[in-house]
Amino acid sequence: MGIFSRFTDIVNSNINNLLDKAEDPAKMVRLIIQEMEDTLVEVRSSSAKTLADKKELTRRVTRFENEAQQWQEKAELALSKDREDLARAALVEKKKSEENRHVLVEELVHIDEQITKLQDEISQLQDKLADAKSRQKTILLREKTANSRLKVKQNIESNKVNDALGRFDSYERKIDDIEAQIESYDMGSKSLADEIADLEADDKVDDELASLKAKMKKK
Repeated sequence: MGIFSRFTDIVNSNINNLLDKAEDPAKMVRLIIQEMEDTLVEVRSSSAKTLADKKELTRRVTRFENEAQQWQEKAELALSKDREDLARAALVEKKKSEENRHVLVEELVHIDEQITKLQDEISQLQDKLADAKSRQKTILLREKTANSRLKVKQNIESNKVNDALGRFDSYERKIDDIEAQIESYDMGSKSLADEIADLEADDKVDDELASLKAKMKKK
């Protein structure tokens, strides 16, 4: 026996509750879909057999109707020939045919009810199956995403990553030291551009001083 023991278990089941209780939702939804598909095959097979039974019963009902009509005609013929005994016997056979027909008609009513129920069950099962397949896609996508995130988290928290970052810090400190040594060699020496810039700065100061002296003389 699978997840579901009866068709009604599938129709009335809440897939969300089943998945919430499952240790492996992806595996559970695969089993649910497989069980639903197997049940759908069984229900359709049962429906086909019931339809075949209905056709057979319909043919038998028609046959008994014809037989009753034939016995009626025979009874009328016997009476026309003044054979009341034969007419009575023919009517007895007609009654048997009508009774048989009545029994089959009642069976047909029952079969029609079964067919209607089966069609409704198939429709419900197909809806459940479509819902399960839709959830399967979502669950598989979530599982894939979650596993990818877990790997990233594990890598981020691993000692290998921390060691690599530590080595980066060490490399940066070494480069800082080299750059500091280069700057120490440049200290105390000026380039041609620096000396010209100093001259330009001195000229600006001289101009500002001359302007200030002229202003003081006017006062």
